[in-house]
Amino acid sequence: MDPESNDSGVCGCCGPLRPRYKRLVDNIFPEDPKDGLSKSDMEKLTFYAVSAPEKLDRIGAYLAERLSRDVVRHRYGYVVIAMEALDQLLMACHSQSIKPFVESFLHMVAKLLESREPDLQVLGTNSFVKFANIEEDTPSYHRRYDFFVSQFSAMCHSTHEDVDTRKRIRVAGIKGLQGVVRKTVNDELQAIIWEPQHMDKLIPSMLFNMQDSDDLDRAGHPSTPSGSGQDGEENPGALAESCFRELLGRAAYGNMNNAVRPVLVHLDNHHLWDPNEFAVSCFRIIMYSIQAQHSHHVIQQVLNHLDTHNRNTPRVRAGIVQVLLETVAIAAKGSVGMIQESKRTDAFSFESENTTPPNLWLGPTVLEVFNTLLKHLRMSVDFELGETSRRNSGSSVSSNRGKESEERIVQNAIIQTIGFFGGNLPDYQRAEVMMFIMGKVPVYGTPCHTLDTVKIGHQGTKRIQTMLLSSLIMVTSGFKSKSMAAALPPPFLDPLFSISLMEDNELRQLVLEILHNIIDRHDNRAKLRGIRIIPNVAALKIKREKISKQDVAFMKKHGQQLYRHIYLGCKEDDNSHKNFELLFTTLAVLTIELANEEVVIDLIRLAVALQDMALANEENMSMFIRCGIMALVAAYLNFLSQMIANPPFCQHVSKVIELRNMDAPYLLPEHIFRDKCPTPESLDKDDRPLYFQTADMAECLAGPGYNAERLSIPYVPQVTDEDRLTRRKSFVDTISLQVDIVSNSLPDKSQLAEEITFETLKKAIDTTGLEEQEREKRRQVMEKFQKAPFEEIAAHCESKANMLHDRLAQIFELTIRPPPSPSGVVSISAGHAQHQSVPVYEMKFPDLCVY
Repeated sequence: MDPESNDSGVCGCCGPLRPRYKRLVDNIFPEDPKDGLSKSDMEKLTFYAVSAPEKLDRIGAYLAERLSRDVVRHRYGYVVIAMEALDQLLMACHSQSIKPFVESFLHMVAKLLESREPDLQVLGTNSFVKFANIEEDTPSYHRRYDFFVSQFSAMCHSTHEDVDTRKRIRVAGIKGLQGVVRKTVNDELQAIIWEPQHMDKLIPSMLFNMQDSDDLDRAGHPSTPSGSGQDGEENPGALAESCFRELLGRAAYGNMNNAVRPVLVHLDNHHLWDPNEFAVSCFRIIMYSIQAQHSHHVIQQVLNHLDTHNRNTPRVRAGIVQVLLETVAIAAKGSVGMIQESKRTDAFSFESENTTPPNLWLGPTVLEVFNTLLKHLRMSVDFELGETSRRNSGSSVSSNRGKESEERIVQNAIIQTIGFFGGNLPDYQRAEVMMFIMGKVPVYGTPCHTLDTVKIGHQGTKRIQTMLLSSLIMVTSGFKSKSMAAALPPPFLDPLFSISLMEDNELRQLVLEILHNIIDRHDNRAKLRGIRIIPNVAALKIKREKISKQDVAFMKKHGQQLYRHIYLGCKEDDNSHKNFELLFTTLAVLTIELANEEVVIDLIRLAVALQDMALANEENMSMFIRCGIMALVAAYLNFLSQMIANPPFCQHVSKVIELRNMDAPYLLPEHIFRDKCPTPESLDKDDRPLYFQTADMAECLAGPGYNAERLSIPYVPQVTDEDRLTRRKSFVDTISLQVDIVSNSLPDKSQLAEEITFETLKKAIDTTGLEEQEREKRRQVMEKFQKAPFEEIAAHCESKANMLHDRLAQIFELTIRPPPSPSGVVSISAGHAQHQSVPVYEMKFPDLCVY
């Protein structure tokens, strides 16, 4: 029988007969524990363990037995000696047989952690940290760390009465969790550490100490973690942040959701969304710690969390949206470089297959993110309108006003997030986002299924329009498209111009600002800020390039549409100073970016038409609007004349402006837009020197380059169905609009028969005036088709053709529908013929068939 295999019995009573490993272990313990570990005996035990590694498991088991006995007997000096010996053996032995010894070691560490003595808990934690730093040669198939995760997490939440002791225990708990993370995250067989039951203990323990720390300003920077310094290791908050960063940095693709979800739950449980400073700092740490390609996981988690809190208080929702904005901002910084690198390395496949480069937006699609944000924007408007209606019904005014303002905070946060989100996308994706947002704007005549304007009414619809257009301004800011046709396709341009016809000056201002962001590709708007007579345009150093063929084709196709909406937008009664400033900037930007010789002539014709409209005043406009239009024309022609560098044209414009300065200052922008500027009672058409004359400008532009003969053709905006249906409508209920159109299309029988009087007979006999009017109409039509540009004629004919097709479609719809029959109608339902009879008394016959 092997004497060393007999660990108990008679051999245990006799010292010389005890196994050698036990004698070596007993020799390292001095009689007085204050003397500490015997170094010479420890060297003998280490040499024996290295020489006979098969004895390591027995050495570990015997040390664990002694340590357990000493812990129960409160002989803590020997406990310290035993742990020191275990540590040295662990560091010295790296053979495969160390596995059984590790089990004994972890058993002893667990014994120390279970004790209520802070010193023993700290001692066990330090030993575990040393063990965690050892790289094992072979993986462990059976080892689990569930107990250590739970115990270290409990230590992180220590509530010991003594402040210093509580701090020591918490620091030890965080170090222990850090050791568990280092020991497990790199071991494929220990992937269980990423499961929710462990993450729900690890993450909140770190966040609890970070939250409890007094120094939150250190959070959220991509620099070296704060807990790496000597001072930081004694600070539980700094050490927790360091461990939190390390854990997130080691998170793989499939583990991101389990790592982020406990953060959101912790913020919910501790009500940290309002105020949300700690929440923002946490997600800054997350975004700077994880790998860049995993950023979309975090964004998706925050979006889902926003969905779960869609009924929460406005401040909580605003806090979540602000955190989303922060995550998007940080993710965008890391994705721009990846996008550019992808374009350089694989430009051909990217352009030909239209695939997304490996960047931030691989996870949730861009449109999905925007759809979620727009959904919450709509919900916030519903909540705000609900509070407003309840306030009007007689509830507390002060409390409801507070709730309404809080909803505005949510809405502004969503708009900022939408704008920043879209503003950091590559141009090809930003164009898609612009189309997507424009599709959500409630516009009559376009389908808008997600934003039902019937339920929210006019006020809610206007509110949503304003916010969506504001977000479009942020998305289009900095957008540089090489071709206007790609930046302003008809599905985007048509609804945008429909909004520009509404009776709301704020909406029209937003539309013009969006156009400025898209058209102004050289950032000249800041130099053109404010409507004024610019004395020296060359001093502005305006940047411009030669207009491309694509932009020339764009202006030929859509130029008349642009001119029409500028023309109609100038005569709105509620135009303010800002409206005229934006209109001036629009004309100036068009001149800089898209004007060739043909477009210059069209813009001059438009300016003259605006002047004639203000003089004729067929729309019964106020004197301020008329003078504002005159000032707009003067400011623009002054700018245009200097841009095309035509001295005679500049001289004519300067002469008119000088005369206005002396005789009619209210026709200049510096005067009419001043507060309390006196306006005249009327504008005299006969005072020709005060107005820009078409003949004089045509003479100035005569020569090569410009077709000055076209100036003699007056500009007339084309009439379209859009003008008939949406011109004076303010986005009311779609159903009511359809009812109005149908009811108005039915003729009244009382109007069919015209009343015959002496005057009507006299007019019927006297045909001389009618013949002259007919000849004048013929002459104007012939002149228009001879001299007008082809695009204008085509647009006019197209509008008439569209109206004809609409009428034919209505006629066909009425004629194709089969009339009811008293004999019944045969219909097919579920594969069987059914005979449905119509009673005679329910049939509607034409008037001529009834007698």
